[in-house]
Amino acid sequence: MTSTRTNRGRRAALAVVTAALATPLLAISVATGTAAAAVTTPAGAVGKAEAAGAVGEAEAAGAVGAAGEARATVTPCPRMTGATVPHPPKPSPPHADHYQRAIGGSRLDTVGLVLPAGVARPPAITATSWLVADLSTGEVLAGCGPHEYSPPASVQKLLLAATYLAKLDPHRVVTVTPGDLDIPADSSMVGLVPGGRYRIETLWLGLLLQSGNDAANVLARLGGGSVADGVRAMNGEAAWLGAYQTHAVTPSGYDGAGQFTSAYDLALIARACFADEAFRRYAATRSAFMPAQPPKRKRFEIQNQNQLLYDYPGALGGKTGFTDLARHTYVGAAQRGGRRLVVTLLGAESWPQAGWQQGAALLDWAFGLPAGASVGHLVNPGEAPATPAPKASGSSAGLAAAIDAPAAGHGWKTSTVVAVGVLATSGLGLVFGLVRRMRRPRP
Repeated sequence: MTSTRTNRGRRAALAVVTAALATPLLAISVATGTAAAAVTTPAGAVGKAEAAGAVGEAEAAGAVGAAGEARATVTPCPRMTGATVPHPPKPSPPHADHYQRAIGGSRLDTVGLVLPAGVARPPAITATSWLVADLSTGEVLAGCGPHEYSPPASVQKLLLAATYLAKLDPHRVVTVTPGDLDIPADSSMVGLVPGGRYRIETLWLGLLLQSGNDAANVLARLGGGSVADGVRAMNGEAAWLGAYQTHAVTPSGYDGAGQFTSAYDLALIARACFADEAFRRYAATRSAFMPAQPPKRKRFEIQNQNQLLYDYPGALGGKTGFTDLARHTYVGAAQRGGRRLVVTLLGAESWPQAGWQQGAALLDWAFGLPAGASVGHLVNPGEAPATPAPKASGSSAGLAAAIDAPAAGHGWKTSTVVAVGVLATSGLGLVFGLVRRMRRPRP
């Protein structure tokens, strides 16, 4: 009889401790927007879908966002039917990192259309992804798959400019080497000659007006000591800007394995470029002359390939790009009514509208948005770490603040996971300690 009562008492005590442990875990689950069914035991065992490595039921239904916010159904982007042109299939992009895809705002983590509430839909274009942002404030006005990976083509030359424009003396005269011209035969070139002597400012004009891959090689070599080191510095610059979905393999944007960017990243890079007075001057230049290189080449004129400068009032400049793999890519900026906007687009076809015309259509639409319209922001250099940093604090106030920090994963936050782990560990310790004590023979 005594043994039966003792066992019942042990079971009752264990049930009380287990319930006490499960309550705060469930409360944390509800507070962070995670489906309550995901926490089924004191050890934090997840539901069937999570256990299989899939997104939880509520997440799959579009009910919970990566930061615990309501996630709307993906809205398809307005698409214009483009020309059917045979081209190589795009390579598989890197694995989606939902922390990095939410840089600039959780609403930007979408493959579809993201708009401010109550505004008219943007025009249909052929680009597979795009973004419009305010160069002055950094506000993102709208986007279509803003963090989707895509090859950059020659708009990557903007990253080269962001990396080295302020570091190379524009008046310095340099000599082109045969190695600088070691580029594929189908590359766009400005027409540099081996042994030719050019001012660095002339090379920047050849890069930005004529999209010269030969100029890109020279500038990368001058900036980094070698082309390869120049590209490494470009990737470092991209990381510093917060453009974590950008990886350069070539300084020019000529296709290379593992080379990607996103519309959001291009806006970060473009914003850095347009903050530089020399870049603004080069980007707005309509024509320039390449100096004679006797006896090999006479002086000749080059024109800016960005048609926005000629046909769009208030145009500030930008960059065009094309490869068979990337298709048409474009970055363009313009000012109107005291606002300066930039548009970036990737994966476009040139018919029925050229890339710059698609950019112009988006700019026209965005200039008509009301003041304050926003779906996110362009982060400042150094603002966003590559991975979420856990915040440690011994106070309850510090823990509460840390729970608001977003992290990668299915609806969890970094410090929430830490808090759950701490509660689970300490609670289980209490349970096991009590069980051991109850099992200990009485004296």
